Amino acid sequence: MSRWRRLLGGSPGWNGTTGPPRSSNSASSLHLRWDVPPGAWTAVEATLTVDTPPAVPRLVFWALQASFVDRGRRGGGAHLGLQWYPPHPGSTAVNWGGYSPAGPELQGTPSMLPSATGNPNTRDLAWEVGRPYRLRIAPSPDGPDAWRGSVTDLITGEEVVVRDLFADGTTLEVPLVWSEVFCDCDHPGVGATWSDLAVVAADGTRAAVEAVVTSYQSMADGGCVTTDSSVVGQGIVQRTNVARRTPAGTRLTFGQTSRS
Repeated sequence: MSRWRRLLGGSPGWNGTTGPPRSSNSASSLHLRWDVPPGAWTAVEATLTVDTPPAVPRLVFWALQASFVDRGRRGGGAHLGLQWYPPHPGSTAVNWGGYSPAGPELQGTPSMLPSATGNPNTRDLAWEVGRPYRLRIAPSPDGPDAWRGSVTDLITGEEVVVRDLFADGTTLEVPLVWSEVFCDCDHPGVGATWSDLAVVAADGTRAAVEAVVTSYQSMADGGCVTTDSSVVGQGIVQRTNVARRTPAGTRLTFGQTSRS
């Protein structure tokens, strides 16, 4: 996008409330960056409940993301999450993929899950709306520089291993969760709740993440302005096609809201 179009707000005459997002990938994204306790963390976890799926046949991706680091050297990053993706059975899928520091996609082991789209990162998974799922990124027990993405149904306790990704790193940094929505800004809203964020050390020490900081894809970058992240009960809900109540840069603490 040119500097002039940025100054105009992404697209001439567009106000970020109607029609498709003007971003380069035609999606609008909203993020929650974790306020991580000090420590060397090797696993990250978050509970995701999809409250309202899209009412239109569009892709929506809710994910947990982290960067791989080895003594200050970056090894890339990856995201694990649930997708509402119409080409897959029941429109439900799981994605575990990422990128190296140079840009190419990370390689990994074959997944035991089938894939209607034949994508090594995106696999069929029969998840349900309104059901809590525990997303976990952690070292694979099968070898060094391999990172496992898994999803656990918190009702049944069943864990599904998506596969392992290969990336240099001994710890995880810069964790965040996000929603990437390929719906129009004025399509019926979608919503998901994030809760029980945690980081885990190699010795099993666990620390709860008590706060996150909000960010949104700006209208200048083609994002919808009809997105919001707000505290609801013990979780934080990300919604679309709503009035934004929580500005970017707000520190949200589970159970209360304060300005960062």
